[in-house]
Amino acid sequence: MAFMRTTPQELCTSCNKTVYPMEKLVADKLIFHTTCFCCKHCKAKLSLGSYAALQGEFYCKPHFQQLFKSKGNYDEGFGRKQHKEQWQQKTAESGSK
Repeated sequence: MAFMRTTPQELCTSCNKTVYPMEKLVADKLIFHTTCFCCKHCKAKLSLGSYAALQGEFYCKPHFQQLFKSKGNYDEGFGRKQHKEQWQQKTAESGSK
């Protein structure tokens, strides 16, 4: 009796579908289909040499630089609360106790 060895399915981080070895791309320890590895801002297809990552999100290098330069910091440029706002909130909360 022959047993087939099953391998665990790897899922694409972007589309959550099975990734087969011929279409697999690994970036920052995350698995993608080569066609799903795209810039969050412009949806352009990325390659391992043409992307920048920030907190699990991937950008083409031109848009990464543009978003950073537009606000001068990583948080506000990429649509997140600035760290200083979080600190001010914690200070206000601890001061009111």
